[in-house]
Amino acid sequence: MNIVPLWTMILGLGVFAYVVLDGFDLGIGMLYPLARTRDERNLMMNSIAPIWDGNETWLVLGGTGLLAAFPLAFAIILPAVYFPILVMLLALVFRGCAFEFRYRDAEHRGFWDHAFAYGSGVATFAQGIVLGALIQGFEVEGRAFTGGPFDCITPFTLFTGLALMCGYTLLGACWLVLKTEGALLKRARDYGRKALLATAAAVGIVSLWTPFIDPDIARRWFAWPNIAFLSPVPLATLAISLLLWRALGKNTVRPFFYAVGLFTLSYLGIAISLYPMIVPHHFSLHDAASSPETQTFLALGTLFLLPIIIVYTGWSYWVFRGKVRADTGYH
Repeated sequence: MNIVPLWTMILGLGVFAYVVLDGFDLGIGMLYPLARTRDERNLMMNSIAPIWDGNETWLVLGGTGLLAAFPLAFAIILPAVYFPILVMLLALVFRGCAFEFRYRDAEHRGFWDHAFAYGSGVATFAQGIVLGALIQGFEVEGRAFTGGPFDCITPFTLFTGLALMCGYTLLGACWLVLKTEGALLKRARDYGRKALLATAAAVGIVSLWTPFIDPDIARRWFAWPNIAFLSPVPLATLAISLLLWRALGKNTVRPFFYAVGLFTLSYLGIAISLYPMIVPHHFSLHDAASSPETQTFLALGTLFLLPIIIVYTGWSYWVFRGKVRADTGYH
């Protein structure tokens, strides 16, 4: 039985959930140095404290899902992006330590504050390089990666790293609009608008740059009748950007969900550009898949655990809904 489409959806869900859920708390980390008082720093921390580590569950799901369901892709992609992946994981570990020690090592709180901010920025930039490397493709001979360890560092991937930093900052600002009040809320709206402008510009540049990387991507987007069928994607992206801009001026709930919508459309755009390739320009999802028996066996456990992950994630967000205060929360 062919269940590659099922595993494609599971892997796609895991990656998207990680990008959105861990994206906003990484965005909080990058906005963290802009806090003006200790109370504001506490507010920012408390807004993500109950849920930040659970968000990284989706990173584990995405990585293990790729290894188990598409082992050939894992064997090629991991060596190709080993350096940024290593940097990302070290930054996430350092950031996690900073989060915990900030409250327990008051004497060095300033150091841990900086570690939290820099760890968030470095992890995000590394993730953006991985994304850019996946889009531009890898040097492959036979069934193995044959390029160098730093082939993933190109002008395009460096730009996608900066672009993702803008996007995560937008998510973080919109999360603060949702969770805070007073002066911090007012400034978060301003941060959100600035991040939106940067994100919109970055998305536009990446969208125009990507077709020049691969003629197949250019034909997919611009050949007739594809251009007619796919034109709603950039038009919807523009529309939701305008809605987000307006919502940042007068609403506290809608901006975050509009920002998620903007990420959804960007994610859809990448999927349209690459599908059905999982190792761009070399192997499709079916080519890289493990045996049907293996995928079926793994799917049984995954389909049992995935609803549990979704339920406890949703429940944690529901329990800790509402505005946060600096004098309550994580200590």
